[in-house]
Amino acid sequence: MSEQLKLIVEQLNREPFKKNFNLITFDSLEPMQLLQTLNDVLAEIDPKQAIDIREEMPEQTAKRMFTLLGMLKYKPPGGMSEVSSFRQGLVIGSKPVVHPILHWLLQRIPELKKRAYLARFLVKLEIPAEFLQDDIIAETFHQYEELVGGFKTIHKECEQMKSSGFSTSEIRRDIVAMEEEKDQLIKRVERLKKRVEAVSNHQRMLELARQLRVEKEREESLAHQKQEQKNQLFQAEQRLQRCQIQLRDLQQAAADEKPESLMKRLEEDIKFNSYMVSEKLPRELENTRKVVQYLQKVASEPALGQAELRELEDKIREINTEINHLIEKRMMRNDPMDDKLSLFRQQAAIIVRKKETKLEELQEAREELAAVERELNMKSSQARERGGAELIRGDEFKRYVAKMRGKSSTYKKKRQEIAELKVEYGVLQRTQEILRERHTAGQQQLESLEAQRGISGYSDTQEELERVSAIKSELDEMKGRTLDDMSEMVKKLNSVIAEKKSALSPLIKDLRALRQEHAELAPEFEQKKAQYDTCAAGLESNRSKLEQEVRVLREETAQEESQYHHINCMREITESQIERAADQSKIYQSMDLQVRRTALSYSSSIYSPIPDPCSLRIRKV
Repeated sequence: MSEQLKLIVEQLNREPFKKNFNLITFDSLEPMQLLQTLNDVLAEIDPKQAIDIREEMPEQTAKRMFTLLGMLKYKPPGGMSEVSSFRQGLVIGSKPVVHPILHWLLQRIPELKKRAYLARFLVKLEIPAEFLQDDIIAETFHQYEELVGGFKTIHKECEQMKSSGFSTSEIRRDIVAMEEEKDQLIKRVERLKKRVEAVSNHQRMLELARQLRVEKEREESLAHQKQEQKNQLFQAEQRLQRCQIQLRDLQQAAADEKPESLMKRLEEDIKFNSYMVSEKLPRELENTRKVVQYLQKVASEPALGQAELRELEDKIREINTEINHLIEKRMMRNDPMDDKLSLFRQQAAIIVRKKETKLEELQEAREELAAVERELNMKSSQARERGGAELIRGDEFKRYVAKMRGKSSTYKKKRQEIAELKVEYGVLQRTQEILRERHTAGQQQLESLEAQRGISGYSDTQEELERVSAIKSELDEMKGRTLDDMSEMVKKLNSVIAEKKSALSPLIKDLRALRQEHAELAPEFEQKKAQYDTCAAGLESNRSKLEQEVRVLREETAQEESQYHHINCMREITESQIERAADQSKIYQSMDLQVRRTALSYSSSIYSPIPDPCSLRIRKV
């Protein structure tokens, strides 16, 4: 797990993410921040996913991510059995769910980018079968499939061209060669023109050749039109045949069914269609109208400049901050009545979404059922036309399928047994051949030795028997010792097992008590954790509010300090001016002219205006 986190943090700190995470900060991310990080990685793979998840519902975010992960062929660790828990963990931003996704995505970003790009063009649109009965829709869908096929071919050619390693020098050489061929062809055409000019009535012949080429082109176009008309006729015949089969099947179904079942089916269809007409289709139509009106409004307005775009972005930012403040105030207020109403609203929204999803699933199931019934009717009609037997239906078909499954399993077992027997037979046959070869070689060697020694058919039988008996006695002794050793080992193992059991029994009892205690404390832990999360969210909002107030008070303090310094400087200047005026008044009141002049010159030298920082700042102000 630590290696997984290291790889995730290392990849997120690189280009193009630059998250500046470490293991501690990444592991301490909130669920919303972790989901935003996952969304940023998905946006790097598919630019359409570049969305702020705070602007959409959690269910929509989870559905969008789940769809993209399915398109990228991501498999959850628990398999298909854990899909519901995986979806729930993706909604709440659970770390055991999000971390493996990030690890899998960050290892395969180039490959997944290519897959997401191809999915934009290769994932086909799902169109109901009854809509394809319309000629225009069928033709458009056929063109769409042709374009998808053409895209596949062009993409393969492009990949082959990229991997083939063509260089610009080779392309330049090919261009030069083609230009030379073009010059040669031009010269050849000029020579042929000169030869033709010498022939009489060459203009008439050229005109006839031109008319012949035009007629050939016209013949080709007429043949093409004829082929298209044949194809259209064939399609019309097929459509007529399908309609006839549907009419025949509907007539048979109406003849076989009872009035009660028909009334029940019609009532279900009426309820379904009334819901579609009264609720779903008007809502979709209203949403489409709003989108069209918004697009018309955007199209009618003139193009915006950079300054206007910045102004709009500033307004959006201000509105978002105001919305956040209102949300914080609402969370601070924490009115229980509002909480109950929000809970009821969420439940109502969930019920509406479930109803819509079930309706879509019902519609898809009906479409699939209709398609399967059409295919079944077509196959049955083809079987009847070819003189085949009647199709099996209902319980008889179920019994037939169960019987065939039993026979299929029996057949597979027997086939496996036959294969094993064949393998064993081959091994035994090969062993038999080897033993036969060894026997013949030993016989030949024994015969040659007897011929050399002059013994007719006998050898040292007594010595061989004694040796065999000695070997047998040794083997018997070894077997006895081995059995004694094994019995002692078994006794030791039994004693060790008994000791381990006696040592583990109190631990097992403690473990059971601890498990029971864990089961009792788990719901209390979840409750306390939820309370802690709500309290942490409230404290976080209070902290942000207090920080804002502290910021405002600091700004006010700075303004008051600047005003205080300004007033102090003004006071000092005023006091100096008052002292100067008092001195000058004393000098003017003096009767001696010489003393007055001396005092005036001395006062002028003392009270000459000296620029100080405070006076300069006051002048600027």
